Amino acid sequence: MNAMAPVGAPSLPTAVDYKVYHDTQIFASEQRSVFKGRTWCYLGLEAEIPNAGDFRATHVGETPVVLVRGQEGKIHAWVNRCAHKGATVCRSLRGNQADGAFVCVYHQWAYDSEGTLVGVPFRRGLKGVGGYDKDFDPANHSLEKLRVESYKGMVFGTFSAEIEPLEDFLGPVMRKYIDRVFHRPIRVLGYSRQYMAGNWKLYSENSRDSYHGALLHLFYPTFGIYRQSQDSAGELAEQGFHNVFTVSKPKGDIDYGSFGDEANREMQGAAKLQDESLLQFRPEIEDDVGLHIQSLFPSVVLQQIQNTLATRQIVTHGVDKTELVWTYFGYADDDEETTRHRLRNLNLVGPSGLISMEDGEAVELCQQGTVGAEGKHSFIEMGGDDVRGYYAPMGMDENAVRGFWKGYLNLMGDALAVSAEASA
Repeated sequence: MNAMAPVGAPSLPTAVDYKVYHDTQIFASEQRSVFKGRTWCYLGLEAEIPNAGDFRATHVGETPVVLVRGQEGKIHAWVNRCAHKGATVCRSLRGNQADGAFVCVYHQWAYDSEGTLVGVPFRRGLKGVGGYDKDFDPANHSLEKLRVESYKGMVFGTFSAEIEPLEDFLGPVMRKYIDRVFHRPIRVLGYSRQYMAGNWKLYSENSRDSYHGALLHLFYPTFGIYRQSQDSAGELAEQGFHNVFTVSKPKGDIDYGSFGDEANREMQGAAKLQDESLLQFRPEIEDDVGLHIQSLFPSVVLQQIQNTLATRQIVTHGVDKTELVWTYFGYADDDEETTRHRLRNLNLVGPSGLISMEDGEAVELCQQGTVGAEGKHSFIEMGGDDVRGYYAPMGMDENAVRGFWKGYLNLMGDALAVSAEASA
């Protein structure tokens, strides 16, 4: 698949023109066709805004958005851009507006939790001087609002009026795995933010690429979080761009000395932790799955690695600027010891996690290496050239990566063709 192929050309998802990671026109088209197109984008967790007036700053692609729980308990989302001069209205990452009012600091235009304009200073002028015409209607100057729907406490928003309901967009396979994690109420434990000098699609590919797991992340095979001999599987949604990986815990006693035998490289230095409680896995869901990585197109990864639970929200700040917002959570009925264990387990993940720190580096290496490589292509034929719905074991193919590009092209095909013609 040449992502720059002209309209009507064969589109097999096995090769991608490196131009897609660097071209600013393509990036702009993605904001329209993907993030503001026929997709539901992750905004946050209901547990982050439990009370009336609670809010969280978030994004859809590069568009700043605010997620708010209204006074009546309903959840709203609106673009964080004043209808007067375009200034940022909400300047905090999170908090509570007890009166439900959000006021732009520049000219004091005030909006309610739904994003509706409710107050304009000097609307009628002062002593008959200035002000707006009598036909000025605040309803015509509200903030841009998103459609909002939730599934199992995960909140999504869309700019599309035609898109199917969220549950249909996710599909039965993805809903099954979301149900698996959100099987009881949760509470948020904390956040981290990670910045990468790379294109968002490189990270989206990375989260769908099980092939690199035991090769790049030496912590996996060294300490038995994941190795090739463990039971594993991958599943894709029908349209291809959602996927999930699951890996079962090792059977029998853990022998740290044997894990390196299944890796192409060995971790240098001592291959034993001084505090092995970091690795302890306490099964709490009715299966033996120790790793669950679920990528929901276009903007979130849901994870369970050992006893860590988190969402990773993908935010696009530019063609080569991507942010990951990690939201860590546990279950609302966790006891103190369980919470301590989750926090200890969090050393595995996040920007400097013992497992996940290499992913950001890999994204940046690909971004750097493909500069000036327009017309040259990646090669994603590990495991074939098709897109399969279910496959086991995982880790020997790039099936889900091909699935990402299949779904991406369905949304972006015409826009890519236009970009290719413009640069010809």
